[in-house]
Amino acid sequence: MKIKNIAIISCTTLFSMLGACTSSSIEKDYASYVNPFIGTGGHGHTFPGAVVPNGMIQPSPDTRIDGWDASSGYYYADSLINGFSHTHLSGTGCADYGDILLMPTVGEQVYNPQDYTQQNLPFSSTFSHKNEIAEPGYYSVYLDRYQVKAELTATKRAALHRYTFPASEKAGFILDLDYSVQHQTNLDMQVEVVSDTEIRGHKLTEYWAFDQQISFYAKFSKPFTYTIVRDTLTDQNNKQQPRCKVLLNFSTQQDEPVLVKVGISAVDMEGAKKNLEAEIPDWNFDKVRKDARQAWNEYLSKIDVTTNNETDKTIFYTSMYHTAISPNLFIDVDGRYWGMDQTAHQGDIDKPIYTTFSLWDTFRALHPLLSIIEPQMNNDFIYSLLQKHKEGGIFPMWDLASNYTGTMIGYHAVSLIADAYTKGYANFDLNEAYKASLRAAEYDTTGIVCPALVLPHLMPQAKYYKNKLGYVPCDKDNESVAKALEYAYDDYCISILAEAVGDKENLAKYTQFAKAYQHYFDPETRFMRGKDSEGNWRTPFSPRASNHRSDDYCEGNAWQWTWFVPHDIEGLVQLMGGKEAFIGKLDSLFTADSSLEGEEVSADISGLIGQYAHGNEPSHHIIYMYNYVGQPWKTQELIDRVFKEQYRNAPDGLSGNEDCGQMSAWYILNSMGFYQVCPGKPVYSIGRPLFDEVVIHLPNQKTFTIKAYNNSKENKYIQSVMLNGTPLHTPFLNHKDIAEGGIIEITMTNQPKQWELNNN
Repeated sequence: MKIKNIAIISCTTLFSMLGACTSSSIEKDYASYVNPFIGTGGHGHTFPGAVVPNGMIQPSPDTRIDGWDASSGYYYADSLINGFSHTHLSGTGCADYGDILLMPTVGEQVYNPQDYTQQNLPFSSTFSHKNEIAEPGYYSVYLDRYQVKAELTATKRAALHRYTFPASEKAGFILDLDYSVQHQTNLDMQVEVVSDTEIRGHKLTEYWAFDQQISFYAKFSKPFTYTIVRDTLTDQNNKQQPRCKVLLNFSTQQDEPVLVKVGISAVDMEGAKKNLEAEIPDWNFDKVRKDARQAWNEYLSKIDVTTNNETDKTIFYTSMYHTAISPNLFIDVDGRYWGMDQTAHQGDIDKPIYTTFSLWDTFRALHPLLSIIEPQMNNDFIYSLLQKHKEGGIFPMWDLASNYTGTMIGYHAVSLIADAYTKGYANFDLNEAYKASLRAAEYDTTGIVCPALVLPHLMPQAKYYKNKLGYVPCDKDNESVAKALEYAYDDYCISILAEAVGDKENLAKYTQFAKAYQHYFDPETRFMRGKDSEGNWRTPFSPRASNHRSDDYCEGNAWQWTWFVPHDIEGLVQLMGGKEAFIGKLDSLFTADSSLEGEEVSADISGLIGQYAHGNEPSHHIIYMYNYVGQPWKTQELIDRVFKEQYRNAPDGLSGNEDCGQMSAWYILNSMGFYQVCPGKPVYSIGRPLFDEVVIHLPNQKTFTIKAYNNSKENKYIQSVMLNGTPLHTPFLNHKDIAEGGIIEITMTNQPKQWELNNN
């Protein structure tokens, strides 16, 4: 794929009058390297629809309703489209959203029978990937059933649709309010036809997010007549569910375009209207599409890569694309937003509020990446998390539409805060953030605004035992080992903050808590194991065993979780019997039989190299542990293997869920040649650079350049490294070395080596 050039012509009114015009610089079209279909197959759970970076709205096609691979609403293997809804999750393992479905129709509008056991609605249409286009900020498909070309583009808070119809006396749309991904419970649906070109409505659903509010305002370029369908359906459990659809009708000429503008808001219909009118004031589809692409080019241009391998470049910029789909903007143009206390708040548009925080995944690589290329946005995310703490009583673990979902484990907002502080870009109130971090680590169920069913997950008893006994007994709480290991890491982050604010008592306390991982290491089996309240190891035990979300681990087994001590690798080395014993154990992880055991093995244990599981987050730091014990060539070799085996330019090109940018952020950092093993320690571990040259454009107008000499597919090992002209004696790089700008030069070779540090 060739880089396209866009010539931007700028003319002021005065110079136009004088007949003068100037041509600005030629820009690279980074967006031309993005393939939004990567991750839409396999179990990547991405979607191909039209979005802008971190936008509130995600108009995209919906091809299936139920099942794990319906998490984003779209699956590449499908051949039917139900319509185009306006909210979607990118790469998650749980499903939600799929709000406000719109489908063009020609002929009789068929909406019965609507069967809850089917993946598709009665009005769905076949389509072919040959007639489908997905680009950053734009999506198009031809609907075979209706002979209609559908096109979507978006701004931050509004979508613009363009449908090209055949000639028909019975053209129209079905606007489906009761539709959602995985048949969510519709608690309230309101719709009002404002005029013959405008419709507004509100919807409240209960599913992963127990209280998900969304309002919309839609404007049509063509007047319509309408019928509102309000009745009930019998679901798969023989319960009556409400149905609400609006059938719109008009006549069309051959190839007549009909446009639809849709604004959304979590606050109210008036907010949706304001968002729409502020961001799409006219009907210029091509301008909105161009502006969306420009927004993506501005984000993607933060990193320039040089390589002759076009496939690697496509994977890289698609990964960049995936890192900016979420978290999602959640504040209206008038500054109002929906809070964790389930009320509307008047905020400040200059201090934006975001939602969709998949922190269990993204604290590992996405936020460290943003700390380099977008530190102010990372600060905005932390500001949002602090506001959520104030409104709801505690940091969210997985915030979705300002809802506590209680999903996953740990309290990783403290990781973002500690990392921002140690890297020197924190612009929030440190004392306030510290107090919120302490609150997250304590066992206290009072003052939290969340459903009763969520509370024991958001505030698990594991925190009580961690603080009271010093460890989490496996007979007292589920996923005890995984929770305890993540608590130890998060408590390490809190110890950093305690030192920063001068709290000596808590510094000692949380420094000790950070060593709690030692309780779980069994020297006989040499794995982290569940220990009961009597101090006995759980039996029977197999390191290959997995019972998804119902054992001592979380989406993994003992093989993967034994290594989650990112903050104290030196201590883990000693716990395992010293350097040689540690290396032997680490080697065995990558050479062990990949078979798994259990009645309900976690599907998240994927992308296996031995028992290392790249398809899920607990493994993502492990390869770099070789750098800490003097064998960096093994890190380089394994990183190269992951590049070749786990990332491809194909719909099933991800080895696991994309997880809101984490899987892609791992690729970006590693392909540049480094990775942060422990967020909170401002140090990157050096791996295997993939590209001949990478230039990071830093926010302060400086650049950091990574040059790889003698780089090739065969030359995957590092011979020597120079940082700003000085030999680098260890495989580690400080954050300030990158943030201040400079150059790192890496000479590659085809043989495993200790670095020849005196050579250039």
